[in-house]
Amino acid sequence: MDPHDGVAASSSICSHDFLQLCTQLQFQSPSSIQIILNEYLVNATRAQIAFLAFTSTGVQQDGFNVNVVEGSLLPATVQILSQESDLFSTNNTNVDKEALSQGAQTELVSLLKREVTNCMLVPVTRPDTGQLFLIATLINKQDGIIFDVVDLQAVKLCFQYVLGILMQAVELEEEKRLRDQCQSLLAVAKNLFSHLDDVERLLIEIMTEARNLTQAERCSLFLLDKQHNRLIAKVFDGNTSTSHWSITGVSIKDLSFPSNQGIAGHVAVTGHLLNIKDAYAHPLFHEGMDKNTGFKTRNILCFPIKDGEDILGVAELCNKGNGPCFSSVDEELATSFSIYCGISLVHGLMYKKVRDAQHRSHLSNELMMYHMKVSNEETVKLLQEDAVSAHKIDSAFCEFNFIPRSMDEMSTPAAVVAIFQDLGLKDRWSINQETLGRFVLMVRKGYRDPPYHNWMHAFSVFHFSYLILKRLQLIQQGYLTELEALALLVSSLCHDVDHRGTTNSFQLASNSVLAALYSSEGSVMERHHFAQTMCILNTESCNIFENLSSVDYTRCLDLMQDIILATDLAHHLSIFPKLSSLVTTGFDAASAGHHKLLLFLIMTSADLSDQTKDWKSSRNAALLVYREFFSQGDLEKAMGNRPVEMMDRDKACIPSLQIQFIDDVALPVYTLLSELFIESKPLVDTVISNREHWVTLEHGNIVSPMEILTNDID
Repeated sequence: MDPHDGVAASSSICSHDFLQLCTQLQFQSPSSIQIILNEYLVNATRAQIAFLAFTSTGVQQDGFNVNVVEGSLLPATVQILSQESDLFSTNNTNVDKEALSQGAQTELVSLLKREVTNCMLVPVTRPDTGQLFLIATLINKQDGIIFDVVDLQAVKLCFQYVLGILMQAVELEEEKRLRDQCQSLLAVAKNLFSHLDDVERLLIEIMTEARNLTQAERCSLFLLDKQHNRLIAKVFDGNTSTSHWSITGVSIKDLSFPSNQGIAGHVAVTGHLLNIKDAYAHPLFHEGMDKNTGFKTRNILCFPIKDGEDILGVAELCNKGNGPCFSSVDEELATSFSIYCGISLVHGLMYKKVRDAQHRSHLSNELMMYHMKVSNEETVKLLQEDAVSAHKIDSAFCEFNFIPRSMDEMSTPAAVVAIFQDLGLKDRWSINQETLGRFVLMVRKGYRDPPYHNWMHAFSVFHFSYLILKRLQLIQQGYLTELEALALLVSSLCHDVDHRGTTNSFQLASNSVLAALYSSEGSVMERHHFAQTMCILNTESCNIFENLSSVDYTRCLDLMQDIILATDLAHHLSIFPKLSSLVTTGFDAASAGHHKLLLFLIMTSADLSDQTKDWKSSRNAALLVYREFFSQGDLEKAMGNRPVEMMDRDKACIPSLQIQFIDDVALPVYTLLSELFIESKPLVDTVISNREHWVTLEHGNIVSPMEILTNDID
């Protein structure tokens, strides 16, 4: 038969049938149109199987979206035909199986569940742009021969009629997808914006929504710490990383890494989305996490969370749940979603700042209500006190054996002013006399009246810091600068301001306002003491730093914050190895780190200085501590909690507890101090002497804490 006769016959038949075919395709979805066209092409060309492979510009998925004649939608990312792009460039549409790459043959056999003997690939382009729209694929001619020009003509003629309908259906489907996506993102935004009052919850919701939108198996969120150039893991697979979080039973604490490391780091640095189809083949992927957790990462979609051009963090999605990898649609969703994330996260953090400010305002108001402001008369009276110099207060005032608690409390503010004058700090930093007096009186009124952590404790700590500075000549010898000395003295005076007579653990257990404000940062009470110090400094006519330069002012406040936070015993224990190393290697006056460690050591020794006084004074101070402890223990019992031994008046053995405290904390501190400064060696001797008294008491007749507390305390 003449081939041209076949073409004419085919054209005649197709033109007769296409009107009915077009009618059948009207108002159908792209998937339904594919199935109908597949069936038509099988009948028209006598192929065993026919399908349409859409390019990524034609449908919503990457690569080719394949729908076979049976109607099953094959995975969108199978790019069998895209591997053979050179076949299309040569317009070689009639291909036997040997012309296909081995990989394409294998995938086709696996995909179609049959051997491929021959096939025809017919590219179909868009008439408006000329871009490749789809590839009509015919597999295995049923009568055993290869596809011919008649089959090619039948395919081309078919799409002359139906291409417009198919393009319109695809465009309508795309519009519907975009509309649904917009609705989904609006619902997501509504959900995210409803959690702005809880940043931790907001982070969980961000990851949950990201996982749902993209059908990912696992999610991670890293916030960017720009100050330290690190990425910090805040959410992993929906679990917050507060104190720790767990991945399939593996506990991980404080997960953070440099902001330029790994896949997340690359996205944080570049600000560009990264879609990795094969994680293990990517050079930035680290297999260590998979080995530790047992999780197998196949593919990753990592995108930045921005506020405009400012990168706030990075979201990382692992393993596409309903496909072999993340698609261009997932990239589009992630890009749009990241905008909502950025907006909600910025507002959430802003809300937290506002809420924290409200808490601080509440605490400040509470302080002001609890304590009356300092009157001008009080300030004038203080400045008229006779104690204009330290030597006039007491002949032993500048000696380590002086007992500051022996002073009349009413005379202590004048002694504080005298100490500033004696060390030359008042003149060096141009501190106004009236401002200094008002500041001291405000700090004194800032202290409440628990048994131990009151103004007299603050004055004792302040006095010991003064002794260390004066007797060891730390400024003159270059151990500390004048600014560091100023920060140390003010910190000593203010380090326990507004103490409530309870510990950090009690604040957390009782869900106090302080815990709500500072628990995420640690050292709850110490952070409150510094905040209240700042509140006093910012009170009218109380800023003793007003004449410092802006650089010195900032430096002084930073030092004070560090010094006051160092009074947390947990902090001291954590840095003790560094303090020991400082003593071993020797103090380097040129090292800023050594200066800071020395300030911490002095502050701790001052805070514990009651241990360095004579037995009677040391014993009385210890009993005041336990009165405070037992009061807290009683509160804990009332809350239904079991207090620790040293706070339980029914169980505590004060001598034993004091011996343990001296051995574990106090004696090591003063030993280090004496090794740095031999002049402080008498302090160690006094602490050891007091320990011997406690040992004697432990083996004496008094065994009950109540018996000890009811003894006379002078």
